[in-house]
Amino acid sequence: MALPNSSPVPDPSPVIELIESFRRSKTMYGAVSLGVFEPLQRAPASLTMLATELGVQPEPLERLLDACVGLKLLRRNGALYENEPVASTYLCRTSERALTGYILYSNAVLFPLWSHLEDAVREGTPRWKQAFDIEGGIFDHFFRTDEAKQTFIQGMHGLGLLSSPKVVEAFDLSRFRRLADLGGATGDLAVAACERYPHLHAIVFDLPQVVETARAHVSKSPASSRIDVIAGDFFHGELPEADLFAMSRILHDWSEDKIHPLLTKIYQRLPPGGGILLGEKLLHEDKAGPTSAHLQSLNMLVCTEGKERTLGEYRQLLENAGFRDVQGEFTGSPLDAVLAIKNPD
Repeated sequence: MALPNSSPVPDPSPVIELIESFRRSKTMYGAVSLGVFEPLQRAPASLTMLATELGVQPEPLERLLDACVGLKLLRRNGALYENEPVASTYLCRTSERALTGYILYSNAVLFPLWSHLEDAVREGTPRWKQAFDIEGGIFDHFFRTDEAKQTFIQGMHGLGLLSSPKVVEAFDLSRFRRLADLGGATGDLAVAACERYPHLHAIVFDLPQVVETARAHVSKSPASSRIDVIAGDFFHGELPEADLFAMSRILHDWSEDKIHPLLTKIYQRLPPGGGILLGEKLLHEDKAGPTSAHLQSLNMLVCTEGKERTLGEYRQLLENAGFRDVQGEFTGSPLDAVLAIKNPD
């Protein structure tokens, strides 16, 4: 009961939930990193069997497995553990829709970077030197080893499978004939676009370190005969010919002084009436939400030079480069969509 003339004590549940949130994430990260879900995908297993296969101690593993049961990633039938469908789909590295790449990247890279969030806020710079004692930025880290490269690329692929179909569905793209996806990674956006629009041809344009992985993923699509994979650097090299350029999770990596020359370069390469399609997480105009965009913007703070933006901020960037008719759509997926057009001459 509240004391006279005092306010009721607020419910502490939101604070308690946030205190526990990182423990929930780290439980999943640890289980994926240890390889818990792959053997359970083959067959249910007992604690002893699983501990032997993974080379870990049974009693601590039991705590981890039981926590995964509580998180509804595993289920327990008597003495046997087995995967829930969500774990089979997203937490097994062999799954076509696996998010394990992004989970492993989050565990090994983002978790240490986020531990220095306060310093990022104080100084306004990413935390690579502080967390890993390495110079350079985010992409220097990603490509320092083949394992780091593959983990990052597969992480982007898993998220792209969730978001790219929604991005290409956000607007009617039937007017366009040739799409160039700049920084297209594994080609998930080009694949989604070509599978949706049978007349469309596409180019996946990315760094030489990425294109072989892209070709492997593109080859699995029924639209693969209409998709080319080309190595190049969109900042420094010539852009391919297209009447629609796409970029997903690209502009949020960079500051305005690097974005403007890139958008101008794309604008100049487009024919009259051509367009640009962006896949980015949009903030509401008053920046009061969504929370997922707030958190991703903080992620950009510890990782990159960039940030998440409102549609109005993207409109300003695009119009400064010459684009008009800027439209945006919230898609309900990890990425929202922005489309802008180059005016006919």
